[in-house]
Amino acid sequence: MKYILALAFFNLLPLGLWSQEGKAAYYFQKIRNNEAELTAFIAQMPKGGDLHHHFSGSIYAEPLVEKAIQLDYYLNMETMAMAKNPTNKGTWKRLSSLASEGRLDGMKNDIIRRWSVKDYDPAFYPSDQLFFESFDKYLPVLNEEYAPGMLELKNRALAENVSYIETMFSPVYSHVSIQDLSSYDSELRSLANQSNEEAVMNSLEKLYAKLMQKEAMNQAVIWNNSFIQHLHDSLKIDDERFTMRYQKYVLRFKNPVDLFKDIVISFMSANTNDLIVGVNMVAPEHGETSMKDYRLHMLMFQFCHQKFPKVKYSLHAGELALGQVAPENLTWHIGDAVYTAKAHRIGHGVDMPYEKNSYELLRHMSQQKIPVEINLVSNRFILKIKEDKHPIKLYRDFQVPLLISTDDAGVLRSSLTEQYVLLAKSYPFFSYSDIKQMVLNSIDYSFIKEPLLKQKLRQDVMNRFKQFEAKIPH
Repeated sequence: MKYILALAFFNLLPLGLWSQEGKAAYYFQKIRNNEAELTAFIAQMPKGGDLHHHFSGSIYAEPLVEKAIQLDYYLNMETMAMAKNPTNKGTWKRLSSLASEGRLDGMKNDIIRRWSVKDYDPAFYPSDQLFFESFDKYLPVLNEEYAPGMLELKNRALAENVSYIETMFSPVYSHVSIQDLSSYDSELRSLANQSNEEAVMNSLEKLYAKLMQKEAMNQAVIWNNSFIQHLHDSLKIDDERFTMRYQKYVLRFKNPVDLFKDIVISFMSANTNDLIVGVNMVAPEHGETSMKDYRLHMLMFQFCHQKFPKVKYSLHAGELALGQVAPENLTWHIGDAVYTAKAHRIGHGVDMPYEKNSYELLRHMSQQKIPVEINLVSNRFILKIKEDKHPIKLYRDFQVPLLISTDDAGVLRSSLTEQYVLLAKSYPFFSYSDIKQMVLNSIDYSFIKEPLLKQKLRQDVMNRFKQFEAKIPH
């Protein structure tokens, strides 16, 4: 009703009295139910930053297939996975052999369908399984060379008016021996299962001290930092129109000591390099180890936060749906990420309606300005959470800051433009000014360390909005 009244009010004003933003808001409200008109509007609209962004899931499959052909990889004829030199070649065939047989061109679409959601058929495969299994199929190719993917992301961002990407770029690479620390695996799990948080933190303190005695820890930090720094600088990623920063990520399916070692290295990396602005944790939240060790993981982040208080981190939390896990496991993941791990941002947050004391949690997130990274296309495909099943209005009603992001745009065959189009079409209670604020949030809540750079990016987005609003049809 308020939007009808707003439109009526605008219609009563002489055109000359309208602000440029008011004209854009009127036009947006007028065309938001026509997807073609809305897409043309959003495509040209400044979109600020993409803060929930997986590098490994954001590269489209087509260039990866061509790279695999160039490298003459082996293809698993059953799973469509690629490998440089598989040990058992029974089900594998060289791409050059398939090409010489005249079969490769016809198989490219089959490969892309197993590496992404292209032409997805629900009867063929469960959506979450297809999504999470896709990575291992093409990662051997992607990991051969990162530079083409980084340039692909930059060029696509420029094309759709995205000025900043904060990408979960690479896992931790290290040669730290932890065999002598394996007894901590069972100890930490036992203490966490007893909900003895003080004992867990004491055990982590001892484990941390032993890890820090290993010279390989510092060597890992130096290598991981220099790897990213060299790529970023050599490719001239940053310029007047675009900026990229990086999060180190850890894999939540690892055993406790191995995971804790990676978390510590990640925090050390982010603490010593301005390009590495944060830490994250990835892999299916509903996985067996993820569920079993979730509270222990949150305590590990709390511990590292105490050791490295300047380091920012976002956590995937509540990327769960009813039926995927038992109902009682929908009630505490976001709360633990916020209260225990002290996360600075939350990724997904889809199971918020099931969280214990959700109103109290939402008020806390609002007061502490802990934003939620909203990934609409991802949540629709993987979790079947869409329309009013998504808690986005719940977050809005409690004034929790919201960010719109892509998650894995390559696997999902999506873009940041599509996310905003879906937002505008699905949730009419978000006005143009609300969406504009979300764009600004993507800069304000970024983990960029340099204050002047963040200020510059925000001003740039504001200038882009002025230019955009000036050319809106009237």
